[in-house]
Amino acid sequence: MDCTFFFNLFVFLFGLIVGSFLNSVIYRLQTGESFLFKRSYCPHCQHTLNWQDLIPVLSFLILRGKCRYCQKPISLQYPLVELATGFLFVSFFIFHFSFLIYLITCFLIIIFVYDLKHYIIPDKVIYPAIAIAVLSRLFEILNFSHWNLIRNWKLEIGNLQPLINPLSSAFLASLFFLVIVLISRGKWMGVGDIKLAFLMGLILGWPDVLVALFLAFFIGAIIGIGLILTGKKTLKSEIPFGPFLVTATFLAIFFGQQIITWYLTLFLV
Repeated sequence: MDCTFFFNLFVFLFGLIVGSFLNSVIYRLQTGESFLFKRSYCPHCQHTLNWQDLIPVLSFLILRGKCRYCQKPISLQYPLVELATGFLFVSFFIFHFSFLIYLITCFLIIIFVYDLKHYIIPDKVIYPAIAIAVLSRLFEILNFSHWNLIRNWKLEIGNLQPLINPLSSAFLASLFFLVIVLISRGKWMGVGDIKLAFLMGLILGWPDVLVALFLAFFIGAIIGIGLILTGKKTLKSEIPFGPFLVTATFLAIFFGQQIITWYLTLFLV
């Protein structure tokens, strides 16, 4: 059997484990507890979980979505986050993305779930994500694999020109949301969305960030209309926009160029 399958399987399983850790981070961001030095426990009965309760996805299936100790339901968030992380990791591995994209992905998943649950994008998550995105862009510019000797490399303004595109995209995207926040006085968008838009610009650059913004508003409109028609939301209800921005970011990462090509072919040719 091709070794590629085993590599992909390993990356997927590793992604499941990371997803389990992200679930812990998401929960403990709310409670203010350390996610490094305290063992996992059931949020209902507070019972410390054993290793057999913590196997990603598999434990959820074996336990039929209920706590082993108190029989209270386990949120679907846990297996869904684990599976999403696994599939994203293996997708990035197949398409040979930079290793830093895996770290950025972890932050984006946390933002997606936390904003969906609590209607806020925590600074503890967004600022480190922005810092890692900047580092990722710098690594691309420096191109370590092509260095002859590190000591012979000199930092020049010309070397930083590729950074102009993502930085410009970041500032323009965040400025767009800043205008919306100011016009609506924070009723349509939050400050967290401004910071997330800045992160999107760093990750995607131009014109992919434009594709992501369009997709975010399009997906948001479709889901918003659906929620209103089903009676789950009203026109005055608050809907977190972060999950739409994160979803659109991933779509633009994988399909941004194809969408742009399709658009130009369809409307400009």
